[in-house]
Amino acid sequence: MASYDQGGPNPYRSANQWRHQESSAYLKYAGAHPQAREPVAGEPNTGDLANFLNKDRIAPPNDLDALDESARGNYQPITSALGHAPDGQRPHDDPTDGRAEPVDGKEIVCGPLLNYRRMDAQRWYGSVLVVVKGGGARVLYQPSLLLCRVGEAKRLANGMTNGGGDVNQGTRIESQRLYSDPRNTFWAFDISVPIESHEIKYEYEVPDMRFSTDYKPRVNSFFIPAADESMRIMFHSCNGFSVGTDEDAWSGPALWNDVMRKHEERPLHIMVGGGDQIYNDGIRVSGPLRPWTDIQSPKKRREHPFPETLRAECDDYYLKNYIRWYNTAPFAFANGQIPQLNIWDDHDIIDGFGSYVDNFMKCDVFRGIGGTAHKYYLLFQHHLPPPPSTYTSDTSALVSELQGPDPNQLVDTFVAPPKTDEGYIMGQKPGPYVAEHSVNIYSRLGARIALVGIDARTERTRHQVNYPETYDIIFDRLDRELSAAASSGRAIKHLILLLGIPIAYPRLTWLENVLRSPIIGPVRFLNKRFGVGGGFFNQFDGSVDLLDDLDDHYTARQHKPERQELIERMQAIAAKYSVRVTILGGDVHLAALGRFYSNPKLHIAAENDHRYMANVISSAIVNKPPPQAVANLLARRNKIHHMNHDTDETLLDMFDKDPGDSEKTAGFNHCTMPSRNFAFLTENSPNNAPVANGTAHSDAGSEVRSFVGKDGHSVLHQGEVKAGTLHKAAAPGQHGLGNDGSLDIVINVEINQHDKEGRTDGYGMTVPLLDYQKSTQSEAEHHHHHHFRHEQLSEHE
Repeated sequence: MASYDQGGPNPYRSANQWRHQESSAYLKYAGAHPQAREPVAGEPNTGDLANFLNKDRIAPPNDLDALDESARGNYQPITSALGHAPDGQRPHDDPTDGRAEPVDGKEIVCGPLLNYRRMDAQRWYGSVLVVVKGGGARVLYQPSLLLCRVGEAKRLANGMTNGGGDVNQGTRIESQRLYSDPRNTFWAFDISVPIESHEIKYEYEVPDMRFSTDYKPRVNSFFIPAADESMRIMFHSCNGFSVGTDEDAWSGPALWNDVMRKHEERPLHIMVGGGDQIYNDGIRVSGPLRPWTDIQSPKKRREHPFPETLRAECDDYYLKNYIRWYNTAPFAFANGQIPQLNIWDDHDIIDGFGSYVDNFMKCDVFRGIGGTAHKYYLLFQHHLPPPPSTYTSDTSALVSELQGPDPNQLVDTFVAPPKTDEGYIMGQKPGPYVAEHSVNIYSRLGARIALVGIDARTERTRHQVNYPETYDIIFDRLDRELSAAASSGRAIKHLILLLGIPIAYPRLTWLENVLRSPIIGPVRFLNKRFGVGGGFFNQFDGSVDLLDDLDDHYTARQHKPERQELIERMQAIAAKYSVRVTILGGDVHLAALGRFYSNPKLHIAAENDHRYMANVISSAIVNKPPPQAVANLLARRNKIHHMNHDTDETLLDMFDKDPGDSEKTAGFNHCTMPSRNFAFLTENSPNNAPVANGTAHSDAGSEVRSFVGKDGHSVLHQGEVKAGTLHKAAAPGQHGLGNDGSLDIVINVEINQHDKEGRTDGYGMTVPLLDYQKSTQSEAEHHHHHHFRHEQLSEHE
C-alpha cells in the first residue's frame, strides 16, 4: 500500500513512539521537501468595507517577519489534493489527471459520508454529505439523493444477516447547501425513515454526478435496527497516522478492511468515533504553520499574528487534508455505509490543543487554527453549517465595532444559517481557546441503549476539561431523557458514556512529578541554547513533550476533582434509573478495559452495583501503538485505586494471550495490549431465542460461584470469567446472541501489522444488567462508612 505522506514515502520514523509525534529528522525532511499549493480562489470585488479593512491588515512582510532566513527559504505552502486513485495512484494526486473538464458542480471530490443523529419511537434520523468541486455564492448544480428501501435483513443460520425483499422505487431527497466557496460546495441530505418491526436495509446514491475516485461505491447501503432491538455498535479512535510514521510499515489503515469484513457478515448499525477521526498535525510540519513552528523564541511565537492570509492557508490545509483522508481506502468504504456519530479530540485540531500553558493557548495562532479546525469538524463530522467566519488577529477591531462576521471571509462564499438538532447538547458559552460552543451528544441507540457524548476539547484548558455549567445541562438532559423513557415503558437499560480520553486508567503521577521537578531545568537550558534533548521538549510552549499528554488525562492531578465529580454524578444516574453505565474512551493507542466498582467491603454484587462501570479503552484503529515497554510499564502501575471511600478502580486482566502467535507483551502483562484495535458492543437481546443448555455462556464459565467481597484484581462477576479470547463475547457465532439483556464487548486486536487485510483476534467480556437495590446498598454503605479508616482515603501511587 502506498504511503499517504506528503511528497511520497519517507524513511523517518518517530524516535519517541509513546509521544506519537514526528522525529526531529522528519521535521528537517519535511522542510527540505516542500510542495507547491494552489492559492485560495476568490474574486477582487470584495466590497467597500472589505477594501477598507484590507488596507490596515496586520500582516507581516510575507507573513514571515519573525522568521530567520533559513525558515523563510525553506517554506512554501502545502497542498494535499483530492482522491483519484485507480491503478495504485496515491489518493491525493490531481483528480483531473490533466483533463480540462469544466467545473460544473457535478464532480464529487469527497463522500458520500453517512451520519446517524438520533431516533424516536417511530423514526430514524441521519444525514449524507457530499463535497463537490467548485462553488461560491451562486449554485452551479444542486444534487439530489435517491433512497431505496431494499427490504428486511434476513438472519441466516449462523446468526449473520443479509438484505432481502423487493427494492422499492425509492424516494428523492433534495440537498441543503451548508457551505460553498470557489473551491468546494458542501451538500447535505437529511434522511428520516420509519423504524419497523424488522431490521431494514436501505440503499442510496447521488445520481447524475461524477466521482473523483474510482473505488468509492456509487451505491451505498446501511441498516436500520428493528423497533424492539438495540443497535450493534462499533467504537474506534485515533483514526490516522502521526506525522513521521512509516505508514507502509503499518500497512496503512488496514484494520478498516477487517471492519468491513465483519460488517458484511453481520451489519453494524453505527460506528462511534471517540476522537482523532483525522490527524491534522502535519499543518505545523509540512504545512502553513511550519515557519511559525520554526521561530526559536517562544515569546515571538506567542506574539505572532494570525492574519487573513495565514488563516486562508490554514483553512486550505484543513479542507484538503479532510478530503484526502476521508477518501482514503479502506476507510472510505466504511464512512459511506456505517452511520457515524463522533466527538473530537486534539488531533482533529493539532496535537495537545488545550493542554499547553494558558498564555500560549491564548495566542493568535492557536485561537485561529482552533476556529478553522472547528469549521471543518462541523462540516465533515457533523454535517452542520459552520460559523460565518473564524478568528483572525485582523478581526479583533472588526468584532468590537461591527459585532459581525469578517466580510473578507465571505467573498464569493455562502454559509447556511445555523442548524440545530435535538441530538445535540450545545455548551452555553464559547470555549476559552476555540471561540465556539461545545457540541455534546445525546442519542438513543435502538430500543434499550442510549449514548451521551461529552465534547471534552472545546472547553478544555490545562486545569479543566469542561465548564461546570456544561455538566449541568448534560445531566439535566440525561435526567429528562431517562425519565421519559422509563415512563413510556421503553426504559434505557444501558447508557454509553463517550469520552475522548480514558477515565479508568493507570496513574502516572510519579512521572508527572519527575517531569515537573527542578532537575529538568538544566536540561531545558541546554535544549534552548544548544538543542540538547531536542525531541524531549515540545515545539510550542517549551514544556517537556510528554506533559501535554499527561495533562490531558482525567487522572492528571489537576483534573482529578472534576473526574471524581463526573463519575459520582454518573453513579447517581445509574442508581436513580437502574441503568448500567459503560464508558468508551480512546486516545492512548493501546487496548485495555478499566472498571469502577464498589469497595469490596460493601459486599455488593456487581449485578446490583451502580458503581460498576466498564471503561472500554480502544485505540488506535490506524495510528501505531506505543512500544511494548510502555504497555508493560502501565501494567506494572495497574494498582487498585480508591477514587473515594465507596469506589475502587483497576484494569481487568483481559488479554489471556497475545494475538495470533505474536509476542506483543511481557508474560506478566494481561491488562494492556499495544496493538491496533477497535471494539464492538452488542446487547444480548431479550428477544433472542434461548440457547440450548446454556452453551452461549459456556465459554464464560458455568460454575456457580460468589464474587462478592473480591477486589478488582479478581473477576467481579460472571461476565468477566475467562475474559479474553475464550469468552463467548469474542466468538462471532455467539457474540450478542444471548438473551439476558447484558452487553457483550469484544476488542478486536490486530495480529500482524504487515497484514494488509488487517486480521484481528477478539478479546471478550460481558457487562451485566443493573438491578439496583437501594435499601440493601444504603445499609452496606452506612456500615462501611462507620468503620472506614482515614488512611484509606489516599490513593496509593
